[in-house]
Amino acid sequence: MGDRILRLLPLLLLVSVAHAAPGRVVGKVTVKEADGKPVIAADVIVYVVGFTEPPARSESVRIEQKNRRFKPNLVAITVGESVAFPNGDRILHNVFSQSPARKFDLGSFKRNETKEKEFPGPGVIDVYCNIHPEMAATILVLPNRRHTRAGSDGTFALEGVPPGTWQVFAYTRRATRPAMAKVTVVAGGDTKQDLALVRGAEGDHVNKYGEKYRYPAGVYR
Repeated sequence: MGDRILRLLPLLLLVSVAHAAPGRVVGKVTVKEADGKPVIAADVIVYVVGFTEPPARSESVRIEQKNRRFKPNLVAITVGESVAFPNGDRILHNVFSQSPARKFDLGSFKRNETKEKEFPGPGVIDVYCNIHPEMAATILVLPNRRHTRAGSDGTFALEGVPPGTWQVFAYTRRATRPAMAKVTVVAGGDTKQDLALVRGAEGDHVNKYGEKYRYPAGVYR
């Protein structure tokens, strides 16, 4: 799924933006299942692309391994930032990705150990555990800092967006594709844009060797 989404993200042909009074992009994201049933409190990232900015965070974003899950299972970072993966379980975990934008394997590590990975280029990174097939997460590596997590009611406000015409996206895990709209931001003003997503089932994936998992989800040996 990550490779398909990556092709839909116009993360190339980016432009630098001049200093000007920023504006905001505000709105609401609605999420439905494939059968049309609304999803309540979906975890959604909203972001703008079309220009570049350097990262600002000095600390890594954290994706914890807890109760045989990645928590949170969706994060957004800016190109050049890192993600830390602490193991909060009593069992071994592994973190790997076969996504073309950033293939890596952090190996297996024990409780209270943390491993970290930097992401120097934009893309969509699907992350898994080689031991537990039910563990899955997605990292959106974005070209600027104008990204945010929507509230539980779907509302969002992207602060500090430079004036210009850009593309705004919304994404939730299991979405068949991100929602996208073109927006024109004016200095000091709000641009309103609502977005809608359709979510499907969690896709199957193979282990880090490209093979089917030996044991199904819920069986640990």
